[in-house]
Amino acid sequence: MAAAGGDAARSRFAVVGGGIAGVTCAEKLATEFPSEDIYLLTASPVIKAVTNFKQVSKTLEEFDVEEQPSFLLEKRYPNIKVIQSGVKQLKSGEHKILTEDGKEYLYEKLCLCAGAKPKLIFEGNPFVLGIRDTDSAQAFQKNLAQAERIVVVGNGGIALELVYEVRGCEVIWAIKDKAIGNTFFDAGAAEFLIPKLTAEKQESPIECKRTKYTVEGSKEKERPTAASDKLGSALGPDWHEGLHLKGTKEFAHKVHIETLCEVKKIHLQQEFIQLQQTSLTFPKEGKNVEPDEVLWPVYVELTNGKIYGCNFIVSATGVVPNVEPFLDGNNFAVGEDGGLQVDEHMHTSLPDVYAAGDICTAAWEPSPVWHQMRLWTQARQMGWYAAKCMEADTLGESIDMDFSFELFAHVTKFFNYKVVVLGKYNAQGLGSDHELMLRCTKGQEYVKVVMQNGRMVGAVLIGETDLEETFENLILNQMDLSAYREDLLNPDIDIEDYFD
Repeated sequence: MAAAGGDAARSRFAVVGGGIAGVTCAEKLATEFPSEDIYLLTASPVIKAVTNFKQVSKTLEEFDVEEQPSFLLEKRYPNIKVIQSGVKQLKSGEHKILTEDGKEYLYEKLCLCAGAKPKLIFEGNPFVLGIRDTDSAQAFQKNLAQAERIVVVGNGGIALELVYEVRGCEVIWAIKDKAIGNTFFDAGAAEFLIPKLTAEKQESPIECKRTKYTVEGSKEKERPTAASDKLGSALGPDWHEGLHLKGTKEFAHKVHIETLCEVKKIHLQQEFIQLQQTSLTFPKEGKNVEPDEVLWPVYVELTNGKIYGCNFIVSATGVVPNVEPFLDGNNFAVGEDGGLQVDEHMHTSLPDVYAAGDICTAAWEPSPVWHQMRLWTQARQMGWYAAKCMEADTLGESIDMDFSFELFAHVTKFFNYKVVVLGKYNAQGLGSDHELMLRCTKGQEYVKVVMQNGRMVGAVLIGETDLEETFENLILNQMDLSAYREDLLNPDIDIEDYFD
Protein backbone atom coordinates (compact mmCIF):
# COMPACT_ATOMS: atom_id res chain seq x y z
CA MET A 1 0.00 0.00 0.00
CA ALA A 2 1.16 3.54 -0.52
CA ALA A 3 3.04 4.83 2.49
CA ALA A 4 1.29 7.58 4.36
CA GLY A 5 2.33 10.01 7.07
CA GLY A 6 5.99 10.21 6.19
CA ASP A 7 7.43 6.73 5.71
CA ALA A 8 4.94 4.81 7.87
CA ALA A 9 3.44 1.82 6.09
CA ARG A 10 -0.22 1.30 6.80
CA SER A 11 -2.46 -1.72 6.69
CA ARG A 12 -5.88 -2.65 7.93
CA PHE A 13 -4.62 -5.57 9.99
CA ALA A 14 -1.33 -6.15 11.78
CA VAL A 15 -0.33 -9.19 13.82
CA VAL A 16 2.72 -9.38 16.11
CA GLY A 17 4.36 -12.79 16.64
CA GLY A 18 5.46 -15.64 14.37
CA GLY A 19 4.36 -18.48 16.65
CA ILE A 20 1.26 -20.63 16.29
CA ALA A 21 -1.22 -17.98 17.50
CA GLY A 22 0.17 -15.18 15.30
CA VAL A 23 0.56 -17.26 12.15
CA THR A 24 -2.91 -18.83 12.54
CA CYS A 25 -4.43 -15.37 13.07
CA ALA A 26 -2.64 -13.90 10.02
CA GLU A 27 -3.62 -16.86 7.81
CA LYS A 28 -7.29 -16.58 8.80
CA LEU A 29 -7.32 -12.81 8.19
CA ALA A 30 -5.56 -13.29 4.84
CA THR A 31 -8.24 -15.78 3.78
CA GLU A 32 -11.16 -13.60 4.91
CA PHE A 33 -9.73 -10.37 3.43
CA PRO A 34 -7.91 -11.44 0.24
CA SER A 35 -7.58 -7.87 -1.05
CA GLU A 36 -6.07 -6.47 2.17
CA ASP A 37 -2.40 -6.64 3.11
CA ILE A 38 -1.89 -8.38 6.45
CA TYR A 39 1.34 -7.38 8.23
CA LEU A 40 2.93 -10.10 10.36
CA LEU A 41 5.75 -8.74 12.51
CA THR A 42 8.12 -11.31 13.96
CA ALA A 43 11.56 -11.17 15.56
CA SER A 44 12.53 -14.62 14.26
CA PRO A 45 13.56 -15.64 10.72
CA VAL A 46 11.36 -18.72 10.95
CA ILE A 47 7.65 -18.95 11.67
CA LYS A 48 5.68 -21.81 13.19
CA ALA A 49 3.13 -23.36 10.84
CA VAL A 50 0.39 -25.84 11.70
CA THR A 51 0.51 -28.86 9.39
CA ASN A 52 -1.40 -32.17 9.20
CA PHE A 53 -4.28 -30.76 11.21
CA LYS A 54 -6.71 -33.43 12.32
CA GLN A 55 -9.97 -32.88 14.22
CA VAL A 56 -9.98 -36.02 16.38
CA SER A 57 -13.33 -35.35 18.02
CA LYS A 58 -15.57 -32.35 18.70
CA THR A 59 -12.96 -30.62 20.84
CA LEU A 60 -9.79 -32.70 20.51
CA GLU A 61 -7.39 -31.85 17.74
CA GLU A 62 -3.97 -33.08 16.68
CA PHE A 63 -1.50 -31.33 14.44
CA ASP A 64 2.16 -31.10 13.64
CA VAL A 65 4.07 -27.90 14.05
CA GLU A 66 6.69 -27.08 11.50
CA GLU A 67 9.30 -24.38 11.60
CA GLN A 68 9.42 -22.76 8.19
CA PRO A 69 11.21 -19.82 6.61
CA SER A 70 8.73 -16.94 6.43
CA PHE A 71 8.83 -16.70 2.61
CA LEU A 72 6.88 -19.99 2.47
CA LEU A 73 4.03 -18.32 4.36
CA GLU A 74 4.10 -15.37 1.92
CA LYS A 75 4.03 -17.84 -0.95
CA ARG A 76 0.91 -19.55 0.42
CA TYR A 77 -0.78 -16.22 1.23
CA PRO A 78 0.42 -13.51 -1.15
CA ASN A 79 -1.34 -10.82 0.90
CA ILE A 80 0.64 -11.62 4.08
CA LYS A 81 3.71 -9.39 4.39
CA VAL A 82 6.18 -10.76 6.93
CA ILE A 83 8.26 -8.05 8.59
CA GLN A 84 11.25 -9.52 10.35
CA SER A 85 11.90 -7.16 13.22
CA GLY A 86 11.14 -6.99 16.93
CA VAL A 87 8.65 -4.45 18.23
CA LYS A 88 10.26 -1.55 20.04
CA GLN A 89 7.09 0.26 21.05
CA LEU A 90 3.34 0.25 20.58
CA LYS A 91 1.63 3.65 20.41
CA SER A 92 -1.93 2.42 20.73
CA GLY A 93 -3.42 5.93 20.80
CA GLU A 94 -1.95 6.60 17.36
CA HIS A 95 -2.56 3.03 16.11
CA LYS A 96 1.14 2.77 15.41
CA ILE A 97 3.91 0.19 15.93
CA LEU A 98 7.59 1.13 16.02
CA THR A 99 9.99 -1.68 15.18
CA GLU A 100 13.58 -2.25 16.34
CA ASP A 101 14.86 -1.41 12.86
CA GLY A 102 13.42 2.10 13.11
CA LYS A 103 10.34 1.69 10.90
CA GLU A 104 6.73 2.63 11.65
CA TYR A 105 3.56 0.72 10.84
CA LEU A 106 0.03 2.07 11.09
CA TYR A 107 -2.85 -0.35 11.62
CA GLU A 108 -6.62 -0.24 12.02
CA LYS A 109 -6.78 -3.44 14.04
CA LEU A 110 -3.88 -5.17 15.77
CA CYS A 111 -3.53 -8.63 17.32
CA LEU A 112 -0.68 -9.22 19.78
CA CYS A 113 0.54 -12.84 19.75
CA ALA A 114 4.06 -12.40 21.10
CA GLY A 115 3.97 -15.57 23.20
CA ALA A 116 5.79 -16.08 26.47
CA LYS A 117 9.36 -16.51 27.63
CA PRO A 118 10.91 -19.05 30.00
CA LYS A 119 10.73 -18.21 33.70
CA LEU A 120 14.37 -18.69 34.66
CA ILE A 121 15.10 -19.60 38.28
CA PHE A 122 18.14 -17.32 38.18
CA GLU A 123 18.71 -14.75 35.44
CA GLY A 124 22.13 -14.26 33.96
CA ASN A 125 23.84 -17.39 35.31
CA PRO A 126 25.75 -19.17 32.52
CA PHE A 127 25.11 -22.56 34.16
CA VAL A 128 21.33 -22.14 34.09
CA LEU A 129 19.62 -23.11 30.84
CA GLY A 130 15.99 -22.23 30.24
CA ILE A 131 14.18 -24.72 28.05
CA ARG A 132 11.12 -23.63 26.17
CA ASP A 133 11.86 -23.60 22.47
CA THR A 134 13.73 -25.29 19.67
CA ASP A 135 16.82 -23.11 19.96
CA SER A 136 17.25 -23.76 23.65
CA ALA A 137 16.67 -27.48 23.09
CA GLN A 138 19.61 -27.47 20.68
CA ALA A 139 21.83 -25.55 23.10
CA PHE A 140 20.83 -28.07 25.74
CA GLN A 141 21.88 -30.94 23.52
CA LYS A 142 25.36 -29.45 23.00
CA ASN A 143 25.84 -29.05 26.74
CA LEU A 144 24.50 -32.49 27.53
CA ALA A 145 27.09 -34.21 25.33
CA GLN A 146 29.77 -33.32 27.90
CA ALA A 147 27.64 -33.72 31.00
CA GLU A 148 27.88 -36.36 33.72
CA ARG A 149 25.20 -34.92 35.99
CA ILE A 150 22.51 -32.30 35.56
CA VAL A 151 19.92 -30.82 37.89
CA VAL A 152 16.46 -30.32 36.41
CA VAL A 153 14.12 -27.86 38.12
CA GLY A 154 10.43 -27.75 37.31
CA ASN A 155 7.45 -30.04 37.13
CA GLY A 156 5.58 -29.37 33.90
CA GLY A 157 5.41 -31.23 30.63
CA ILE A 158 8.84 -30.20 29.35
CA ALA A 159 10.64 -31.21 32.56
CA LEU A 160 8.82 -34.54 32.46
CA GLU A 161 9.79 -35.34 28.88
CA LEU A 162 13.32 -34.08 29.38
CA VAL A 163 13.99 -36.30 32.35
CA TYR A 164 12.54 -39.28 30.49
CA GLU A 165 14.60 -38.69 27.35
CA VAL A 166 18.02 -38.08 28.93
CA ARG A 167 20.34 -41.10 28.82
CA GLY A 168 23.80 -41.71 30.21
CA CYS A 169 23.73 -38.74 32.54
CA GLU A 170 22.74 -38.57 36.20
CA VAL A 171 19.67 -36.43 36.71
CA ILE A 172 18.74 -34.82 40.01
CA TRP A 173 15.16 -33.66 39.52
CA ALA A 174 13.97 -31.03 41.99
CA ILE A 175 10.22 -30.49 42.17
CA LYS A 176 8.20 -28.36 44.54
CA ASP A 177 5.28 -30.81 44.60
CA LYS A 178 4.89 -34.26 46.10
CA ALA A 179 4.49 -35.94 42.72
CA ILE A 180 5.89 -35.55 39.22
CA GLY A 181 4.09 -33.84 36.36
CA ASN A 182 1.55 -32.05 38.50
CA THR A 183 0.50 -29.76 35.65
CA PHE A 184 -0.91 -32.71 33.77
CA PHE A 185 -1.34 -35.41 36.36
CA ASP A 186 -2.14 -36.33 39.87
CA ALA A 187 -0.01 -38.54 42.13
CA GLY A 188 -1.75 -41.68 40.81
CA ALA A 189 -0.84 -40.97 37.20
CA ALA A 190 2.68 -40.08 38.32
CA GLU A 191 3.02 -43.46 40.04
CA PHE A 192 1.76 -45.14 36.88
CA LEU A 193 4.47 -43.40 34.84
CA ILE A 194 7.41 -43.63 37.29
CA PRO A 195 8.41 -47.22 36.37
CA LYS A 196 9.13 -45.92 32.87
CA LEU A 197 11.70 -43.51 34.34
CA THR A 198 13.72 -46.20 36.03
CA ALA A 199 13.41 -48.82 33.27
CA GLU A 200 16.93 -49.77 32.18
CA LYS A 201 15.73 -51.53 29.04
CA GLN A 202 15.10 -48.93 26.39
CA GLU A 203 12.08 -49.78 24.30
CA SER A 204 12.13 -48.56 20.74
CA PRO A 205 10.17 -45.32 20.59
CA ILE A 206 6.75 -45.48 19.01
CA GLU A 207 6.87 -43.78 15.65
CA CYS A 208 6.25 -40.19 16.46
CA LYS A 209 4.16 -38.14 14.08
CA ARG A 210 4.18 -34.70 15.44
CA THR A 211 6.84 -32.08 15.26
CA LYS A 212 9.23 -31.71 12.44
CA TYR A 213 11.78 -29.04 13.14
CA THR A 214 13.19 -28.19 9.79
CA VAL A 215 15.96 -25.74 9.26
CA GLU A 216 15.66 -23.90 5.94
CA GLY A 217 16.40 -26.28 3.08
CA SER A 218 17.80 -29.72 3.64
CA LYS A 219 21.40 -28.59 3.93
CA GLU A 220 21.55 -27.13 7.41
CA LYS A 221 22.75 -23.61 6.96
CA GLU A 222 24.54 -22.06 9.87
CA ARG A 223 21.79 -20.61 11.98
CA PRO A 224 22.55 -17.54 13.98
CA THR A 225 22.60 -18.84 17.53
CA ALA A 226 19.84 -17.32 19.56
CA ALA A 227 20.93 -15.43 22.62
CA SER A 228 18.93 -16.66 25.57
CA ASP A 229 16.86 -13.48 25.69
CA LYS A 230 15.77 -13.93 22.09
CA LEU A 231 12.40 -15.57 21.97
CA GLY A 232 11.96 -18.86 20.22
CA SER A 233 8.58 -20.39 19.75
CA ALA A 234 7.21 -22.83 22.24
CA LEU A 235 8.02 -26.50 22.11
CA GLY A 236 5.43 -29.16 21.67
CA PRO A 237 5.42 -32.61 23.18
CA ASP A 238 7.87 -34.09 20.70
CA TRP A 239 10.50 -31.38 20.75
CA HIS A 240 13.17 -33.93 21.65
CA GLU A 241 12.52 -36.01 18.51
CA GLY A 242 15.68 -36.31 16.50
CA LEU A 243 17.75 -34.66 19.21
CA HIS A 244 20.45 -36.92 20.51
CA LEU A 245 19.90 -36.51 24.24
CA LYS A 246 22.73 -38.51 25.69
CA GLY A 247 25.35 -37.64 28.29
CA THR A 248 28.78 -39.20 28.77
CA LYS A 249 27.97 -42.25 30.89
CA GLU A 250 27.14 -45.74 29.63
CA PHE A 251 23.81 -46.34 31.34
CA ALA A 252 20.26 -45.49 30.43
CA HIS A 253 18.21 -43.75 33.09
CA LYS A 254 19.58 -42.52 36.37
CA VAL A 255 17.05 -40.22 37.91
CA HIS A 256 16.78 -39.13 41.51
CA ILE A 257 13.75 -37.05 42.45
CA GLU A 258 13.94 -34.53 45.29
CA THR A 259 10.33 -33.63 46.13
CA LEU A 260 8.80 -30.71 48.03
CA CYS A 261 11.81 -28.47 47.51
CA GLU A 262 13.00 -25.55 45.45
CA VAL A 263 16.39 -24.12 44.58
CA LYS A 264 17.60 -21.89 47.38
CA LYS A 265 20.98 -20.85 45.96
CA ILE A 266 23.34 -21.61 43.14
CA HIS A 267 27.06 -21.59 43.96
CA LEU A 268 29.86 -21.47 41.42
CA GLN A 269 32.77 -23.82 42.14
CA GLN A 270 34.94 -21.16 43.83
CA GLU A 271 32.09 -19.97 46.08
CA PHE A 272 31.31 -23.55 47.01
CA ILE A 273 34.89 -24.28 48.07
CA GLN A 274 34.81 -21.20 50.32
CA LEU A 275 31.50 -22.33 51.86
CA GLN A 276 33.23 -25.42 53.25
CA GLN A 277 29.96 -27.33 52.97
CA THR A 278 29.48 -30.95 51.92
CA SER A 279 27.83 -31.84 48.65
CA LEU A 280 26.25 -35.23 48.02
CA THR A 281 26.91 -38.06 45.60
CA PHE A 282 24.11 -39.44 43.46
CA PRO A 283 21.84 -41.35 45.90
CA LYS A 284 21.87 -45.14 45.47
CA GLU A 285 18.98 -47.39 46.47
CA GLY A 286 19.04 -48.25 50.16
CA LYS A 287 22.47 -46.72 50.82
CA ASN A 288 23.23 -43.72 52.94
CA VAL A 289 24.07 -40.69 50.86
CA GLU A 290 27.80 -40.04 50.90
CA PRO A 291 29.73 -36.82 50.51
CA ASP A 292 30.89 -36.16 46.96
CA GLU A 293 34.63 -36.16 46.25
CA VAL A 294 34.26 -34.74 42.74
CA LEU A 295 34.59 -31.00 42.10
CA TRP A 296 31.72 -29.77 39.89
CA PRO A 297 31.49 -26.55 37.86
CA VAL A 298 28.36 -25.48 39.74
CA TYR A 299 26.43 -26.45 42.89
CA VAL A 300 22.74 -26.32 43.68
CA GLU A 301 21.59 -25.76 47.24
CA LEU A 302 17.99 -26.93 47.76
CA THR A 303 15.55 -25.63 50.35
CA ASN A 304 15.64 -29.07 52.02
CA GLY A 305 19.29 -28.44 52.92
CA LYS A 306 20.87 -30.79 50.38
CA ILE A 307 23.60 -29.63 48.04
CA TYR A 308 24.42 -31.35 44.74
CA GLY A 309 27.19 -30.55 42.30
CA CYS A 310 26.48 -30.76 38.57
CA ASN A 311 27.59 -29.67 35.12
CA PHE A 312 24.60 -27.41 34.61
CA ILE A 313 21.04 -26.71 35.69
CA VAL A 314 17.97 -26.90 33.47
CA SER A 315 15.26 -24.45 34.38
CA ALA A 316 11.97 -25.85 33.09
CA THR A 317 9.77 -23.83 35.41
CA GLY A 318 7.13 -22.56 33.06
CA VAL A 319 6.73 -19.30 31.20
CA VAL A 320 5.80 -15.66 31.67
CA PRO A 321 3.76 -13.81 29.04
CA ASN A 322 5.99 -11.65 26.84
CA VAL A 323 4.25 -8.32 27.43
CA GLU A 324 7.28 -6.07 28.01
CA PRO A 325 7.51 -4.32 24.62
CA PHE A 326 3.83 -3.35 24.69
CA LEU A 327 3.25 -1.97 28.17
CA ASP A 328 5.21 1.27 27.92
CA GLY A 329 2.78 4.18 27.49
CA ASN A 330 -0.25 1.89 27.11
CA ASN A 331 -2.77 1.32 29.83
CA PHE A 332 -3.37 -2.42 29.37
CA ALA A 333 -5.36 -4.38 31.94
CA VAL A 334 -2.97 -7.18 32.97
CA GLY A 335 -3.99 -10.51 34.51
CA GLU A 336 -2.57 -12.02 37.72
CA ASP A 337 -0.35 -14.28 35.62
CA GLY A 338 1.12 -11.26 33.82
CA GLY A 339 -0.80 -11.70 30.55
CA LEU A 340 -2.82 -9.06 28.69
CA GLN A 341 -6.43 -9.50 29.74
CA VAL A 342 -8.83 -10.32 26.91
CA ASP A 343 -12.63 -10.51 26.92
CA GLU A 344 -14.74 -13.17 25.21
CA HIS A 345 -14.03 -11.53 21.84
CA MET A 346 -10.27 -11.45 22.40
CA HIS A 347 -10.24 -7.63 22.86
CA THR A 348 -7.64 -6.27 25.23
CA SER A 349 -8.64 -3.26 27.33
CA LEU A 350 -7.43 -0.93 24.55
CA PRO A 351 -9.52 -0.13 21.47
CA ASP A 352 -8.66 -2.09 18.29
CA VAL A 353 -6.01 -4.14 20.07
CA TYR A 354 -6.64 -7.89 20.38
CA ALA A 355 -4.41 -10.59 21.86
CA ALA A 356 -4.18 -14.37 21.50
CA GLY A 357 -2.05 -17.28 22.68
CA ASP A 358 0.47 -17.31 25.53
CA ILE A 359 0.62 -13.51 25.84
CA CYS A 360 -3.03 -13.21 26.84
CA THR A 361 -5.05 -14.00 29.94
CA ALA A 362 -8.64 -15.14 29.41
CA ALA A 363 -10.59 -12.69 31.56
CA TRP A 364 -14.08 -13.81 30.53
CA GLU A 365 -16.31 -15.99 32.69
CA PRO A 366 -15.17 -19.40 31.42
CA SER A 367 -17.33 -22.45 30.79
CA PRO A 368 -17.36 -24.63 33.96
CA VAL A 369 -15.20 -27.26 32.19
CA TRP A 370 -12.71 -25.01 30.36
CA HIS A 371 -9.62 -23.29 31.71
CA GLN A 372 -6.73 -21.55 30.08
CA MET A 373 -3.42 -23.36 29.75
CA ARG A 374 -0.50 -22.10 27.69
CA LEU A 375 -0.49 -24.90 25.13
CA TRP A 376 -0.12 -25.11 21.38
CA THR A 377 -3.70 -26.23 20.93
CA GLN A 378 -5.04 -23.18 22.73
CA ALA A 379 -2.66 -20.88 20.85
CA ARG A 380 -4.06 -22.18 17.56
CA GLN A 381 -7.69 -21.89 18.70
CA MET A 382 -7.23 -18.39 20.11
CA GLY A 383 -5.37 -17.13 17.03
CA TRP A 384 -8.10 -18.43 14.75
CA TYR A 385 -10.90 -17.07 16.91
CA ALA A 386 -9.19 -13.66 17.34
CA ALA A 387 -9.10 -13.31 13.53
CA LYS A 388 -12.83 -14.18 13.39
CA CYS A 389 -13.52 -11.50 16.03
CA MET A 390 -11.45 -8.91 14.15
CA GLU A 391 -13.42 -9.76 11.01
CA ALA A 392 -16.78 -9.51 12.79
CA ASP A 393 -15.88 -6.13 14.31
CA THR A 394 -14.65 -4.82 10.96
CA LEU A 395 -17.87 -5.87 9.19
CA GLY A 396 -20.08 -4.82 12.12
CA GLU A 397 -21.34 -8.36 12.71
CA SER A 398 -21.89 -10.20 15.98
CA ILE A 399 -20.08 -13.45 16.74
CA ASP A 400 -20.61 -16.32 19.17
CA MET A 401 -17.89 -17.65 21.42
CA ASP A 402 -15.98 -20.39 19.61
CA PHE A 403 -16.94 -23.97 20.52
CA SER A 404 -13.34 -24.85 21.38
CA PHE A 405 -13.74 -22.84 24.62
CA GLU A 406 -16.63 -25.04 25.80
CA LEU A 407 -14.42 -27.86 27.03
CA PHE A 408 -10.74 -28.02 27.89
CA ALA A 409 -9.34 -30.85 25.75
CA HIS A 410 -5.73 -31.72 25.02
CA VAL A 411 -4.01 -34.75 23.57
CA THR A 412 -0.27 -35.27 23.91
CA LYS A 413 2.32 -37.96 24.62
CA PHE A 414 4.35 -38.67 27.70
CA PHE A 415 6.86 -41.50 28.02
CA ASN A 416 5.49 -42.96 24.78
CA TYR A 417 1.94 -43.15 26.19
CA LYS A 418 -0.91 -41.31 24.54
CA VAL A 419 -2.31 -38.86 27.09
CA VAL A 420 -5.71 -37.19 26.83
CA VAL A 421 -6.85 -34.62 29.39
CA LEU A 422 -10.42 -33.34 29.41
CA GLY A 423 -12.27 -30.69 31.41
CA LYS A 424 -11.25 -30.18 35.04
CA TYR A 425 -9.00 -33.23 34.81
CA ASN A 426 -7.14 -32.29 37.98
CA ALA A 427 -10.32 -31.11 39.76
CA GLN A 428 -9.07 -27.54 39.16
CA GLY A 429 -11.07 -25.10 41.24
CA LEU A 430 -13.48 -27.74 42.56
CA GLY A 431 -12.22 -27.71 46.15
CA SER A 432 -13.27 -30.82 48.03
CA ASP A 433 -16.63 -31.00 46.25
CA HIS A 434 -15.78 -33.87 43.90
CA GLU A 435 -15.08 -37.60 43.72
CA LEU A 436 -12.47 -39.46 41.74
CA MET A 437 -12.93 -42.80 40.01
CA LEU A 438 -9.90 -44.74 38.84
CA ARG A 439 -9.02 -47.69 36.68
CA CYS A 440 -5.41 -48.68 36.21
CA THR A 441 -3.71 -51.54 34.38
CA LYS A 442 -0.04 -51.42 35.23
CA GLY A 443 2.12 -50.58 32.22
CA GLN A 444 -0.91 -50.36 29.97
CA GLU A 445 -3.50 -47.75 30.86
CA TYR A 446 -4.59 -45.31 33.53
CA VAL A 447 -8.09 -43.85 33.54
CA LYS A 448 -9.22 -41.25 36.03
CA VAL A 449 -12.59 -39.55 36.06
CA VAL A 450 -13.54 -36.47 38.10
CA MET A 451 -17.20 -36.50 39.16
CA GLN A 452 -19.29 -33.76 40.76
CA ASN A 453 -22.94 -34.23 41.78
CA GLY A 454 -23.22 -37.37 39.68
CA ARG A 455 -21.88 -35.63 36.58
CA MET A 456 -18.54 -36.06 34.87
CA VAL A 457 -16.47 -32.87 34.87
CA GLY A 458 -12.99 -34.10 33.94
CA ALA A 459 -10.86 -37.06 32.90
CA VAL A 460 -7.28 -38.19 32.41
CA LEU A 461 -6.71 -41.02 29.94
CA ILE A 462 -3.24 -42.52 29.60
CA GLY A 463 -2.66 -45.29 27.05
CA GLU A 464 -4.91 -46.46 24.20
CA THR A 465 -8.19 -46.31 26.11
CA ASP A 466 -10.54 -45.32 23.26
CA LEU A 467 -12.71 -43.55 25.80
CA GLU A 468 -12.03 -39.95 24.81
CA GLU A 469 -15.07 -39.35 22.61
CA THR A 470 -17.53 -40.96 25.00
CA PHE A 471 -16.13 -39.01 27.95
CA GLU A 472 -16.02 -35.78 25.96
CA ASN A 473 -19.74 -36.18 25.23
CA LEU A 474 -20.57 -37.05 28.83
CA ILE A 475 -18.75 -33.94 30.08
CA LEU A 476 -20.32 -31.69 27.42
CA ASN A 477 -23.90 -32.84 27.93
CA GLN A 478 -23.60 -32.99 31.74
CA MET A 479 -25.80 -36.05 31.95
CA ASP A 480 -26.56 -37.41 35.43
CA LEU A 481 -24.55 -40.63 35.66
CA SER A 482 -25.52 -41.66 39.20
CA ALA A 483 -27.28 -44.74 37.88
CA TYR A 484 -24.20 -46.03 36.05
CA ARG A 485 -21.67 -45.39 38.78
CA GLU A 486 -19.81 -48.67 39.05
CA ASP A 487 -20.16 -49.49 35.37
CA LEU A 488 -18.58 -46.29 34.07
CA LEU A 489 -15.06 -47.68 34.41
CA ASN A 490 -15.85 -51.38 34.31
CA PRO A 491 -13.50 -52.79 31.66
CA ASP A 492 -15.97 -55.61 30.85
CA ILE A 493 -18.69 -53.19 29.81
CA ASP A 494 -18.48 -51.33 26.54
CA ILE A 495 -19.47 -47.96 27.88
CA GLU A 496 -19.97 -46.48 24.39
CA ASP A 497 -22.97 -48.75 23.86
CA TYR A 498 -24.70 -47.07 26.78
CA PHE A 499 -24.46 -43.58 25.39
CA ASP A 500 -24.78 -43.88 21.63
